[in-house]
Amino acid sequence: MKSLKIGLFVLVFNLSGYFSTAYAQCAMCRATVENNISNGETSIGAGLNMGILYLLIMPYLAAMVIGFLWYRNAKKRKGKFVFYGDKF
Repeated sequence: MKSLKIGLFVLVFNLSGYFSTAYAQCAMCRATVENNISNGETSIGAGLNMGILYLLIMPYLAAMVIGFLWYRNAKKRKGKFVFYGDKF
């Protein structure tokens, strides 16, 4: 269990460094940014990048929350069953 916690911590720590430097745009977003830059607006690019990262993180965050709740519920159910003095 301790090695699982350490492995999970290392994974989250490594991935957190990538999100701060990862900027990706789809073709439509890139065209919008280029069009706005040619018109003199430079602030929309940062907003699009943050929006893309937000959309990237949300499914993983939801899966982690559901997995944690499932694990906690399974652990509680496992502790309730007693068979001749032994816990299962």
